[in-house]
Amino acid sequence: MTSEQGGPSGRSNRPGGVRRRDDAGRERNRGTGRNRTESAPSQRTRAADPARLVAFEVLRAVSGDDAYANLVLPARIRNHHLDRRDAGFATELAYGALRGQGTYDAILARCVDRPLAELDPAVLDALRIGVHQLVAMRVPAHAALDQTVGLARAVIGAGPSALVNAVLRKVAARDLPAWLAELTAGLTDEVKIASLVHSHPEWIVRALRQALVAHGRDVSEITAVLEADNAAPVVNLVALPGIGSLEEAFDAGFTPGPLVIDSALSSGGDPGRLASVRGGTVRVQDAGSQLVARALAGVELKSGLDGGEERWLDMCAGPGGKAALLAALAAERGAWILANEPSAHRAKLVAQAMAAVPEDAWTVRTGDGRDVGRDHPASFDRILVDAPCTGLGALRRRPESRWRRQLSDVSELGPLQRELLNSALDAVKPGGVVAYVTCSPHAAETIAVVDDALRRRDDLELLDAGAALDAASLTGDLGAGNAAGKAAGNVLSPLPTHRMTAQLWPHLHQTDAMFLALIRKL
Repeated sequence: MTSEQGGPSGRSNRPGGVRRRDDAGRERNRGTGRNRTESAPSQRTRAADPARLVAFEVLRAVSGDDAYANLVLPARIRNHHLDRRDAGFATELAYGALRGQGTYDAILARCVDRPLAELDPAVLDALRIGVHQLVAMRVPAHAALDQTVGLARAVIGAGPSALVNAVLRKVAARDLPAWLAELTAGLTDEVKIASLVHSHPEWIVRALRQALVAHGRDVSEITAVLEADNAAPVVNLVALPGIGSLEEAFDAGFTPGPLVIDSALSSGGDPGRLASVRGGTVRVQDAGSQLVARALAGVELKSGLDGGEERWLDMCAGPGGKAALLAALAAERGAWILANEPSAHRAKLVAQAMAAVPEDAWTVRTGDGRDVGRDHPASFDRILVDAPCTGLGALRRRPESRWRRQLSDVSELGPLQRELLNSALDAVKPGGVVAYVTCSPHAAETIAVVDDALRRRDDLELLDAGAALDAASLTGDLGAGNAAGKAAGNVLSPLPTHRMTAQLWPHLHQTDAMFLALIRKL
């Protein structure tokens, strides 16, 4: 060794004797004012925290592979063996970052020296995770910075982690109210302001404002609707009637659902850990979906007067949630249901969903629902048309959908929705009932489709869907019907259709925004 490095004994040749080293054997900084800090390279987090890694992997799957967060997240949680607490943290972090993406990207755009589109997508996802922790979670700023930079260093690289560190330090300089004040300064357009504050695309804000008016609500409720979209939804379970039991769920901390019989709620935990859920006798299903299925099953018919077996149809059955509930209800009544699904892969999912129901109560058909009316005219007593739609009513459960959907999707889906409803009206028996359902409150996907059917045909009668939902509920008074509070001559629905249809809302019913129209064939 040289004299500057010290001899074998570890002593320095300088005056003063022993070299300054800490307990880890590292040489201390010389001078009294140069202590190492947490930001020193030797102290920076170099491993990815498992919960944050899960959230990052979910965001990467969503943005890179067009995956759905609700399908990816449970598998990632299991793969990383997260306990209940870490699973809850990962869920809030992933879903929160996805819901807040619009607001967070606007904040990041003020802190990055280039367009966000020029960033590596993985870096942008890491930044979104960091922003959510800094402005919307009870995570200390130093922990959010350290752990997110460590995540970036571990899974992206040292160079990008430096960018993440620099950007997030700028973000941490303000809290969320201060950032929102800066983002909206000088704006007067209510839609633009709501879009930034509540992290929804502008076209969706406009669509939801119009939907409130179309369904008899006040446009001032838009803030409550957007806030409900951004709230973490509870997990809803349904026990298949006559087959499933909720005892295991209640033992695991679930509570009885207040809206629907045989339902349960929970705000945490993985329902996939319940044996009853894995076995298919208890299913994860939003209370709104349960209500519309039960409303159809409960409506009075004028067909089947010969005393024969009722025949039901789920025209758009995939992936099988409503079909399984309807099949169980049908089995209890000695009825039979045909579950139709055009995709072979999804048809298999439907069969799996219905496997817990006695096999003689159901059949799965793989085919185009638009052909059922021609192939099976006047053949069914009850038909569910859960039509493909934009899904604007389920944005709280599918947070990535708001960034994937486009305004053009509404007009593109319209012809399919009308063709499916017309096919169902051909397939239902005289006296039978068709339930037209969408998980969207958009007027073009709901009352406009039903209006068109009533215009084209003179053999239809619109039933009171709000009353049917009330009869299917535990409360008996959901207030989901559109009869109350309607202004005459509503330009969005000139026919009386809107006075007989029903619309559930997340801010009012804590369900997805399910639309229901019940149409009887004369």
